[in-house]
Amino acid sequence: MNNGTPAEARRKSPATVIALAAIAALVGFAAVYGTLGRPDNTSVSSLENDGKATGQGDTRRGAPGMPAFVFKKTPEPLADVSFVDGSGTPKTLKDFRGKTVLLNLWATWCAPCREEMPSLDRLQAALGSDKFEVVALAVDRTGVDAARKFLADTKVNALKLYADPTTRSGSALKAVGMPTTILIDAEGREIGRLPGPAEWDSEHAKRLVQSVLQPATN
Repeated sequence: MNNGTPAEARRKSPATVIALAAIAALVGFAAVYGTLGRPDNTSVSSLENDGKATGQGDTRRGAPGMPAFVFKKTPEPLADVSFVDGSGTPKTLKDFRGKTVLLNLWATWCAPCREEMPSLDRLQAALGSDKFEVVALAVDRTGVDAARKFLADTKVNALKLYADPTTRSGSALKAVGMPTTILIDAEGREIGRLPGPAEWDSEHAKRLVQSVLQPATN
């Protein structure tokens, strides 16, 4: 049965076309996102499944409770970015070789960074040693003084001050936003990263760090 006149059908056709175009756009976006969203990285669950299937994966690297943490299939070299410490002394990532490093890229204008920083400070207080350091690097043109004020305002005590006023380290390390946190092994290679904030003093986060530290201490 035909509901409506031909004129009414013609009036409805533009809306129908728009709706179909919107659906097609969404499908296209999903296809592109699915393609671009999985470059050389792999999620915790897929890494564990690959390991179980082949017998070659390192299933110890699972991070239950931290689904946003994305592992490299194998540890990869990082750009040796330059920055300064609180006294203005030049530093690079090579200066931390021999340590497992949790490198946190942050900025003074970043509200999630402000919320996250105390948990990074507590993680450093709990696990910091000659084998592990949380390196909170301010990627911010406002420089060392503004970074120092930020850390004081967030009541940070255990973290050392590091800053990159050039902000080049952000692009060199392929950070897509602030904060971004990269777990680096004692050879200076990226194990994986977490874009966005996290509770870094949680038991899940501590187990993640300790899983990397354990082989180095055996």
